[in-house]
Amino acid sequence: MKAAVIIYPGSNCDRDCKVALERSVDAQVSMVWHKETSLPEGLDLIVLPGGFSYGDYLRCGAMAALSPVTRAVVDAAKAGVPVLGICNGFQALIKTGLVPYGEIRDAHADAPTLVHNAIGRHISCYAKTSIVSTLSPWLSNNDPGDIHAIPLSHGEGRFYASPEIIASLAATGQIATQYCDADGVRSMDIAINPNGSLAAIEGITSPCGRVLGKMGHSERAGSKVAKNIPGEKHQPIFTAGVGYFQV
Repeated sequence: MKAAVIIYPGSNCDRDCKVALERSVDAQVSMVWHKETSLPEGLDLIVLPGGFSYGDYLRCGAMAALSPVTRAVVDAAKAGVPVLGICNGFQALIKTGLVPYGEIRDAHADAPTLVHNAIGRHISCYAKTSIVSTLSPWLSNNDPGDIHAIPLSHGEGRFYASPEIIASLAATGQIATQYCDADGVRSMDIAINPNGSLAAIEGITSPCGRVLGKMGHSERAGSKVAKNIPGEKHQPIFTAGVGYFQV
């Protein structure tokens, strides 16, 4: 299984994503620099990690969305390669249009986006999220209703879209994950939905599900990580992505 983790100037979770993939399977993981105009041949998976690409100049993920390597990622996604974007990677994906449209789209006033947290500052905390849809192969090892405790670390993670677009995403199964309480009930309460995302949305997919963008750092998990925080912290998205090619 061949995977690639994209590195932008300012990425800080690329190593974590590489380790998460390698723990899932004996994988060959390539680290690809942002200036590359092409990707390694025969890739099965691509991950865009978290961090502060290009120092978050202009807007979070905006410069990454325009980089040469991201254009190659878009081409690979259109060819059927599953792509996962976490935090800053999600910001880049949503600004290209890969989520929720599955293709490059010019920015327009009605496009869903990620904006400054409602609290007005960076957040660093754990939050519970529930699996809403398993349309994505990245979530194929989960069932709707599964709840995970996931670490958050971002300043612009508030999902924002019109009620019509949110309803459309729900109808097509593209809302992947939502912030929730211990019983799985979504909420706008800041203690449950720390960034104030509309409809408590934490992650969305492309129409086919192969591209998944999410704010929570699912790669930051381990047997000795956050042992004092209750809840299931292992979200098996990496094993699910690898398993997609082993069926």
